[in-house]
Amino acid sequence: MDTAIKIAIIDDFQHVAAAMGDWGRLRPRAETTVFTDNVTGEALIERLAPFDVVMVIRERTKFPREVIEQLPRLKLLITAGMRNLGIDLDACKARGIVVCGTGTGSSPTAELAFGMLLALSRNTPAEETSLRAGTWQTQRLGFGVSGLTLGVLGLGRLGGIMAGYARAFGMDVIAWSQNLSEEKAQAGGARRVEKAELFAQADFVSLHLILSERTRGIVGAAELGAMKPSAFLINTSRSGLVDEAALIAALKAGKIAGAALDVYEREPLPADAAILSAPNTLLTPHLGYATRETYEIYFQQTVENVEAWLAGAPVRVISG
Repeated sequence: MDTAIKIAIIDDFQHVAAAMGDWGRLRPRAETTVFTDNVTGEALIERLAPFDVVMVIRERTKFPREVIEQLPRLKLLITAGMRNLGIDLDACKARGIVVCGTGTGSSPTAELAFGMLLALSRNTPAEETSLRAGTWQTQRLGFGVSGLTLGVLGLGRLGGIMAGYARAFGMDVIAWSQNLSEEKAQAGGARRVEKAELFAQADFVSLHLILSERTRGIVGAAELGAMKPSAFLINTSRSGLVDEAALIAALKAGKIAGAALDVYEREPLPADAAILSAPNTLLTPHLGYATRETYEIYFQQTVENVEAWLAGAPVRVISG
C-alpha cells in the first residue's frame, strides 16, 4: 500500500491496549489510534469513517448491518475472541470485509464466577461497605459452601472448570443443558439432572451457556420460582440468558437469596438501569475476560492478524 492504513482500537475502557500490543511493528505501514470511551449511533459512524481496520474488544460495540454499510473504508474487522454475536458476518461478507479473531486464554471467567459464589456465601460486598461505614459486621451471617449443591447450566469448557472448583471446595455438582448426556456429565465431574430438578435442588445456579435462539430467556420466572429462597443465581455468560424483569421481581420479592451478574443487555450499564435498584446483588462491569493474560493475547494477536492481512494471507479468519 502506498499510504499507511488507519487502525482503530475501540472501547479500551482500562487504557491497556497501547502497552499490551507491539503496535510499533506495524509502522510505517499502519497508524494506530486507541479510543477509551464508548460511543454509539452517528457518533460511532463518524468516529470510524476514516479507518481501514477496526479492532473490537468482545461485544462492547455492536456492528450490525446498518453500521457496517456506513463504513466504506472498512476492510478488516478484528474481534477479541473467535465468536462475536455483535458482528453481522453476512453484512461483512457482502462488503468484502475480512473478519478475524484472537485466542481467549484459559479460564478467567470461571474463576470470576466461583469468586462470586464465595463472595455471595460470605456476604463480602455488604460486609466491606458496612466496615467502611463504621459498622463492625452486618446482621446477615455468612455460611460455608462445603456440602452444598452447585447447579451448572451448560457443562462445556468453562462450566466444567467451574464444576472442578466446586468439587475442590467439597460441593456436590449437578448439571443440565439440552444436549448433555449422563456420560458427558460424569466426565465433567457432575451428575446430570433435568432442568427443573437443577433449579429446585441447587444452592447456587451458575450459567455457562452460549446465547442462541434456543437459550435466550432460558432462565425466566418459572425457573426462578423453582429455586430455593436461600439459593443464588450467578451469570457471567450472557445477559440474554436471563429474563431480567423476572430476576428483579424475584429479588425484590425475596423469592431467591441473591444474584451475581457480570453481563448486561446494555453495556456500559446506564446509571438508571433497573438492576441497580434490585436488592441482594453483586454486580461487576463485565470483568469475566478482563485479565492481563487475556488482554495480552487479544492485542498481540491483533498485531499478528494485521501483519498477516497486509501480507495477503489472513489468519484466524472467522469470515471473508
